Amino acid sequence: MKPRRIAIIPARGGSKRLPDKNIRPFHGKPMMGHILDAARKSGLFEMIHVSTEDDRIRDVAESLGYPVDFMRPHALADDHTPIMPVLRYVVDTYLSRGKAFDQVALLMACAPLIDASDLCEGAALFDRFGGTRAVMSITSYPVPVEWAYSRREDGVLEPMQPGMFAVRSQDLPRRYYETGCYTLFPVQRILEGTSGDDTNFVGQILPRWKSVDIDDAEDWELAERLFQRGE
Repeated sequence: MKPRRIAIIPARGGSKRLPDKNIRPFHGKPMMGHILDAARKSGLFEMIHVSTEDDRIRDVAESLGYPVDFMRPHALADDHTPIMPVLRYVVDTYLSRGKAFDQVALLMACAPLIDASDLCEGAALFDRFGGTRAVMSITSYPVPVEWAYSRREDGVLEPMQPGMFAVRSQDLPRRYYETGCYTLFPVQRILEGTSGDDTNFVGQILPRWKSVDIDDAEDWELAERLFQRGE
C-alpha cells in the first residue's frame, strides 16, 4: 500500500533578520513557491500544507495554488516555538478531521535550490530503512571541524581543539551538518516525540551548493547566485 504522506511547510510571518523572507520575490516567484513546486512535482504527497499564522502568507500560498485548510495558532508562531509542536498541531488537526498520514515531510520555505529529485531520493532512503528512522538532509563541512576557531571581540582567534590545525584534512574523518532544507519523519515520531531529539536519523547527503539555509541578507545573496548558475 502506498504510504500516505503530508508535506508541511512552516512559514510564519515574524522573521526579523530578513523580513518577509518566505514571500519575498526570488527568481520569478515568492520564495516559498520554489519548495512548494518541488513538493508537487515529486508526486510524493497526498497533502501539501503551508503552516502559517499570517494572512498575507496564506494569501500568497493560495495564489500559488496551495489552499491553506487552517491557520496556525499565534501561540505556535513566536521566535521561541520549536518546530515539533508546529508539526504535531498540523497532524493532530487533520486527525480530528478524519485524515491520517503515515509520513510527515518538513520542508523549509526558504530552500529554493531543492528540487523534486532530492525529495524522491529522501523518500527512497526513508523506505530503505522501513520507515523507522527520520531522514535528514545533510551536507559536509567544507573543512574539518577540528580546525575550528572561536574569535574574541578583539579579533584574537582561539583554537577549539589546539594542535589539530596541523593534522592534514585527509587524515581526519568527514563530518556533516543539517542543511535546514528538509526532514522526513515517521508520523509516530511527530505524535510521540519531543523537541530537541537529535537521535535516530539517517543522513541524505546533498551537495553543498544546494544546502543554503537562508537566515540573513548574505545567505539570500548566496542563494541567488547559486540559483542563477543552476538555471
